[in-house]
Amino acid sequence: MKIFAYFQVHQPLRLKKFSLFEDSQELYSRYFDFGLAEAIMKKVAAKCYLPTNQALLELLDKHPEFKVNFSVTGVFMEQANMFAPEVADSFRELARHKNVELLDETYYHSLASLYPEKLEFITQVARHADMLKGMGQQPKVFRNTELIYSNEIASIAESMGYRGILCEGVDWLGKSPNHAYVPQTCSNIKLLMRNYTLSDDVGYRFSARSWNHYPLTADKYSSWLSANQGECTNIFVDYETFGEHHWEDTGIREFLRHLPNEVSKHRHLEFANASEVAALHAQDRVDVPSVISWADAERDTSAWLGNEMQRT
Repeated sequence: MKIFAYFQVHQPLRLKKFSLFEDSQELYSRYFDFGLAEAIMKKVAAKCYLPTNQALLELLDKHPEFKVNFSVTGVFMEQANMFAPEVADSFRELARHKNVELLDETYYHSLASLYPEKLEFITQVARHADMLKGMGQQPKVFRNTELIYSNEIASIAESMGYRGILCEGVDWLGKSPNHAYVPQTCSNIKLLMRNYTLSDDVGYRFSARSWNHYPLTADKYSSWLSANQGECTNIFVDYETFGEHHWEDTGIREFLRHLPNEVSKHRHLEFANASEVAALHAQDRVDVPSVISWADAERDTSAWLGNEMQRT
């Protein structure tokens, strides 16, 4: 059983109040609040990015079998370079490690794939791939913003040469998320589904004292992974899980520090990079004609296209 652990790293540029009539030669300075962006980047850097990156680097050196995967957006790296260069440097250091794989996505973590015309989407994906090449990696697996996925998006990713693409393991697809699949309209790309239960146990429920499995420890979680049936368990969470969504005093980073050792006690479990999971034999084909995502309970695009103003 391969354990595919993937972390999403993104910070949007925050909007500021502005007038359409003010004179501005530079759109960024009109629309975006760089003071707020800097404050948020530095706050999350101290609580999450820097200490968690350091913990992962130590784990990767201590446990040669440990592997992790990231999607780091272009907008995030731009802000890190501007406001917290030590954060940008630490992600570049992670990217150089042989057991770390970076996934491609849209440079701006955008909704470009929802537009009927896909040129902007393809352009942003290519720009993000160029950024990853600058960090020393050639991306092989694609992860769209908010796991937005459909047959059409899979076909575009396949045409761009990707070996794998990620999606949410929504129940109504009728497929276990613990296998690799082939999209209905493709032949040379694997579909990797998020195990949302085991992902959300860490991402959402870890510090919930009302949860009947609280507290979640590394040995307990490893036993759940061990009991899982299939070829892969795909754990996809927001990176801010480690220190920002769940604060340090919840024990979230201690959980992370103990996890590789606890997983190693189960001989049939092994950590894997995205491209290794994408090399698994496909269990079946999966048909997703309508767009799905990992957003909200609906797992569709209603978060962004739910009313006429949004669609406009």
